[in-house]
Amino acid sequence: MFNKRPTDPRRPAHQHQKPVSSHSAPSKNSATEKSAPQSGATFPISRLAKKKNNFPPRGSRPAHNGPRRPSPSHTNRSESGAEKSSREKIPEIAADVIRIIPLGGVEEIGKNMTAIEIGQDIIIIDAGLAFPGDDAPGVDYIIPDTSYLEEHKSRVRALIVTHGHLDHIGGIPYIVDKIGNPPIYTSLLTAVMIKKRQEEFPHLPTLNINVTKSGEPLKIGQIRCRFFAISHTVPDSMGVIIETPYGNLVFTGDIRIENENGIPVDYEVKTWGDIGKEKNLLLVADSTNVERLGFSYPEKLVQANVKEIIRHVKGRVIIGTFASLLERIIYIILAAEDLGKKVAIEGRSMKTNIEIAKELGLLKVKAGTLISSDDLQNYPEDKIVIMATGAQGDEFAALMRMAQKEHKYVKIKKGDTILLSSSVIPGNEKSVQKLKDNLSRQGAKIVHYGIANVHSSGHSYQGELEWIHKMVKPKFFIPVHGHHSMLRVHADLAEKLGLPEKNIVVPDNGTIIEITEAGTKIGAIKAKADSKVVMVDGLGSNNVQEVVIRDRQMLAQDGMFVIIAIVDVKTGKIRKSPDIISRGFVYLKESQELLRAVRGVAKKTIEDSTAQMNPINLDYVKNNVREELGKYLFQKTHKRPIILPVIIEV
Repeated sequence: MFNKRPTDPRRPAHQHQKPVSSHSAPSKNSATEKSAPQSGATFPISRLAKKKNNFPPRGSRPAHNGPRRPSPSHTNRSESGAEKSSREKIPEIAADVIRIIPLGGVEEIGKNMTAIEIGQDIIIIDAGLAFPGDDAPGVDYIIPDTSYLEEHKSRVRALIVTHGHLDHIGGIPYIVDKIGNPPIYTSLLTAVMIKKRQEEFPHLPTLNINVTKSGEPLKIGQIRCRFFAISHTVPDSMGVIIETPYGNLVFTGDIRIENENGIPVDYEVKTWGDIGKEKNLLLVADSTNVERLGFSYPEKLVQANVKEIIRHVKGRVIIGTFASLLERIIYIILAAEDLGKKVAIEGRSMKTNIEIAKELGLLKVKAGTLISSDDLQNYPEDKIVIMATGAQGDEFAALMRMAQKEHKYVKIKKGDTILLSSSVIPGNEKSVQKLKDNLSRQGAKIVHYGIANVHSSGHSYQGELEWIHKMVKPKFFIPVHGHHSMLRVHADLAEKLGLPEKNIVVPDNGTIIEITEAGTKIGAIKAKADSKVVMVDGLGSNNVQEVVIRDRQMLAQDGMFVIIAIVDVKTGKIRKSPDIISRGFVYLKESQELLRAVRGVAKKTIEDSTAQMNPINLDYVKNNVREELGKYLFQKTHKRPIILPVIIEV
């Protein structure tokens, strides 16, 4: 772990941090409980001044059309009005029932969000986002469906946030206002990260953020809960314990177990040993790396390896990593300072996180250690460390701009060492390979986790998860944070450790899980909460519909074809040969024969449609043109562009 930390390296040195509010939270050992926020007990967030597609239906396409890219998952998951009306009605919760509803994070990596309902109180754990794949062009983010919470927002008492990564806090600007702007409870660092992100949304109501500490008892409505410190890749990460008459609900959040050769270190044993001494009804645990056997590579060894590379490299060291790996970033800066080197930061998100770390006292460096990139030429190359975002090959990130020779200050050259201190996210393999190739062509040496131990995951491997299960000894288990196959592997692990199959529930998004019969039975009810995919596209959430995504896919695949015709309103005849515009479909100069035929089809279709028609029904004519041209173009090209007829009456 990084230097200058308190005894438990998972916790920042709060005693050295700048205050963020005039209200001091009770100490960890306080005997009193913090109740739902009063008027002064908040963390204030400042406001800043700042036709339906009528293309022929899919069924009109010939059966021999060949393979097509599959439709995006969100279109498959969307519901029609009839489906919604026929869906099982969700019953009101009974007085002695505990209800757990994963709203995100159990069919994917990301957009984590879980609702816990006890009596008339609902509390929410996390509100994250996910990044879209290639099947959702133009979409910025995907967030959980909060329809159920919106319907019951009068009973939503709080949002609890485990840590500051976007898959846990990124949905807050798009979600919180819709569910009644409930108070937010989280750690100091996470609170500041939420605040920084909210500053990008000055039009939203001020958030009510309450800073709490590990072990501090909270009473939210009638629900009692508390945080506990856990190890992850960002400081101040916490798990959550919710107390019930039947035992504790233990939520790990994103977690890893710090270890030495597969043996958990002392503070992990203490944390989980203390939890295991209590009566634990339910464990809800991270499943991201459950398919990897054994224990994860210790972070402190990663840090030591990176420091040795920095120590021995003769030229510049350029380190690409995630901006979210704040703990590692802090360590690398301190290590570079210890070795007498200067550090330049490239990447907006990384700069923001470093400023937060400095503000809270997590990062203390000497004046002159951190330099601007435009000062790099003033120092010997063997005294320079550059930290940059873009290790995933992101098109506009700092490292990719260096690789493509587009960076204003950093030009890659022979003698540079590029250290990629991150894993490759599935789906990014091609972009990362392109990044490495472009850097190598310029003479740089590439060091990555495949050839050196320069990265460690923030998520527990199977051996760590098995250890957690043995320590907590829960009666029931729900795997979360992963794709369905990962959850199944985690469920199998719990069963192998002695938990009966009937005591394990593998959920989908929207599954309503209930603990009933005085804490003796768990199961999913027939009814489900809404779980459609909600997309954020520019202005806000859910403003992009299926038809928009479908059109974007079609434009990307087959382009568009515009035909413009002038029609005599009296005769219905075309005045002159139609004009044609093609984008992403065919190259017009090399397709003259096709275009002549298309003009003929369009002319015949328009004049046949307008015959004996007075006045002319333009919508009818356009639909006919779309239909006939669609059939003709597919017959000739096996492509299906979006066809836009423009009919001008004169």
